[in-house]
Amino acid sequence: MGQNMHVVYRNKEWYFDEAMKVIQLLKRVRILPETVLVVRNGQLVTEDHPLNVNDEVKIVAVISGG
Repeated sequence: MGQNMHVVYRNKEWYFDEAMKVIQLLKRVRILPETVLVVRNGQLVTEDHPLNVNDEVKIVAVISGG
């Protein structure tokens, strides 16, 4: 059995068996990029950063207010 990218956002989890960029991942799970931060293996990454199948990815909601 191959490895899968594990993605967590709030109470949801996904597994992907292919590499992709952060922006592609967000489109797949239907999350607007400007509403979240993405952490890959403990490091904050940008939308154009590549993700690999063995990565642990956490999507964190950004809270803003005034």
